[in-house]
Amino acid sequence: MMATFVSVSSCQFRFGFSEFPPPSLTPYPRRFKVSGRRFPEIQIKCSSSEPENGEDSAPSLSSSSSSSEVSTTNSSTYNWYTVLGGIGMLDTAYLTYLKVTGSDAFCPIGGGTCGDVLNSDYAAVFGVPLPVIGFVMYGLVTALSAELGEGNLPFGISNTNGRFALFGTTTAMASASAYFLYILSTKLSGSSCLYCLVSAFISFSLFFLSLKDVKLQEIKQVVGLQICLAIIVVASLTASYSTAQPIPSRSGDIELPYFRTEITSSSSPYAIALAKHLNSIGARMYGAFWCSHCLEQKEMFGREAAKQLNYVECFPDGYKKGTKILKACADAGIEGFPTWIINDQVLSGEIELAELAEMSGFSLDQANEASQLQ
Repeated sequence: MMATFVSVSSCQFRFGFSEFPPPSLTPYPRRFKVSGRRFPEIQIKCSSSEPENGEDSAPSLSSSSSSSEVSTTNSSTYNWYTVLGGIGMLDTAYLTYLKVTGSDAFCPIGGGTCGDVLNSDYAAVFGVPLPVIGFVMYGLVTALSAELGEGNLPFGISNTNGRFALFGTTTAMASASAYFLYILSTKLSGSSCLYCLVSAFISFSLFFLSLKDVKLQEIKQVVGLQICLAIIVVASLTASYSTAQPIPSRSGDIELPYFRTEITSSSSPYAIALAKHLNSIGARMYGAFWCSHCLEQKEMFGREAAKQLNYVECFPDGYKKGTKILKACADAGIEGFPTWIINDQVLSGEIELAELAEMSGFSLDQANEASQLQ
């Protein structure tokens, strides 16, 4: 018996024993002969890098392609979160400004009662202004979605936990919005707040986006989380509003006879010259007698200059439920007060005199000439 190497064709090792013919019948050198012993037969099989039986790596590539598509879809969804969250931040930032400064919102047609809603007892939760809470929540959604989209959550938070945090936040926001809509329709009956409705719409949109991201095996956990968060939110708001009083209805039964507003400020030569210039080029200011912003705009010009303005009163016969806006205002497409139309450009809200001068092409030389004439 002797030991010899039988084949070399694989990287897989197989061990066995075999009998060989006597040394006299073998052509191989005798130096491999070891009498009286049997050695394991070592077979080495070297396979190529190509897969056996014609199999290829297509499944692996398909899996990679599928993962890439899922990643792209998730990124697109998180982009929507970021956009909606940003719009919500702008909306609540404006409402926060109005609440903190005590200013009135831009006057919609029909008077509007957004200021009444913001100044009611329901506009704060445990003493914290509601718009501030909304701004923080929208900011949290925007930050979370941006980090999830990049897959780079801070503090070692996993992607799954980040998704559940985002879902919990949007669930709480949607629950609060539903509660506020109930308050608006019952306790604040007759009041309206377009900015509040926009915020509620964004909250619901974010919530439904988060539902789309929920996997089938997570439904049980999600339903439980939804119920718990909704109960906590409603209980907290109810506790905060337990002593709040409803405000009286205004828009439904309101009736305002027309009255003239008095302008107390005096006019500067510059304001008078600008008012005359605006009149000469056909610029118009559309307003309503009850609109505080319209009065403030006139106060910027002063008594004398305001008389030179081409002012259009949209409710010359007073206002009550069912009163239609003046045809000239309706034809101009006026949606709020005050509204300026200068050289076919529409400007809404109170406008600084410098901006009105720039928009109308009023030059400094014209202002100087007006000062010399005075």
